[in-house]
Amino acid sequence: MIIRHKDPSEPKSHEITPESVYLKRRELMALGGLAGLFGALPAWAHGFSPVDEDGSRPRWLKDQVAKAREGQPDVDEALTPYKDVTGYNNFYEFGTGKTDPADNAHTLQTDPWTVTVAGEVEKPGDYPLETLLEGLTLEERIYRLRCVEAWSMVIPWVGVPLAALLKKVQPTSKAKYVAFTSLADPEKMPGVKSPFTGIDWPYREGLRLDEAMHSLTLMAVGLYGRTLPNQNGAPFRLVVPWKYGFKSIKSIVRIELTESEPATTWNMLAPGEYGFYANVNPEVDHPRWSQSRERRLPNSFFDPNWVPTRMFNGYEQVASLYKGMDLKRNY
Repeated sequence: MIIRHKDPSEPKSHEITPESVYLKRRELMALGGLAGLFGALPAWAHGFSPVDEDGSRPRWLKDQVAKAREGQPDVDEALTPYKDVTGYNNFYEFGTGKTDPADNAHTLQTDPWTVTVAGEVEKPGDYPLETLLEGLTLEERIYRLRCVEAWSMVIPWVGVPLAALLKKVQPTSKAKYVAFTSLADPEKMPGVKSPFTGIDWPYREGLRLDEAMHSLTLMAVGLYGRTLPNQNGAPFRLVVPWKYGFKSIKSIVRIELTESEPATTWNMLAPGEYGFYANVNPEVDHPRWSQSRERRLPNSFFDPNWVPTRMFNGYEQVASLYKGMDLKRNY
């Protein structure tokens, strides 16, 4: 039986992009015997193409991600289509175009994968991903993803609460922040050796410790009941649904607990445009565009599918984390 995260801020059916594949699954459920039938269908019946197959992932991870969907009740929700989730995104290590990650990320090697845990923790070390996740229960959570560029998606992630993972390594009393670092491999990531990004690699992000420990903060290893595709940050990424997407760092190889606020990539590159907090806020515009609305994918030139932006991306239960803060100053 999966563990689904439900709260009042979860998307309602009228807010979510229609997904014919997901609805087709619901129709099949009415016929009975879905578990065996759906698992036996070819990739195209799920909305996946053969190039999306996660054959490079270890069997233990694929099995656990798939299990996180077993027993899922019939829910009246549709999701952003898999092809949009995996074909339109930012992952500058593989290029700056929206389709560059899907085109180039096949070079990424994700098995084995080791994450270094360092800093203010009682149990530092180099952890194989399997060891890091051992004893933790994968959950499926449907979250909105809001990019600072004003487009958005609704995605069924599979992962573990970051709080559960941090409790395993036991932060010390000096820990106030969590810093994350992505893989930066110029041999396998063409964007890392490109002179045009302006980024000081590796990509770095960070959270305040109370943000990291919030129940909504997720370390994802899958989406749509499958392990993460390379272009979406395989095999291990952060998902913080009330913050702009650039905070949800991909392909993480290092987690460090620190006393002071860590440097973060976009804040270093353009501090007047990208703050450390990066909370979704319709009242604070980017210097070059409005944040009052967003384009929900899929969309087109003739049907941009604009929807109003919500404060904290609709996850109002995090507001207490910022009580007394000036969110225009701490953008």
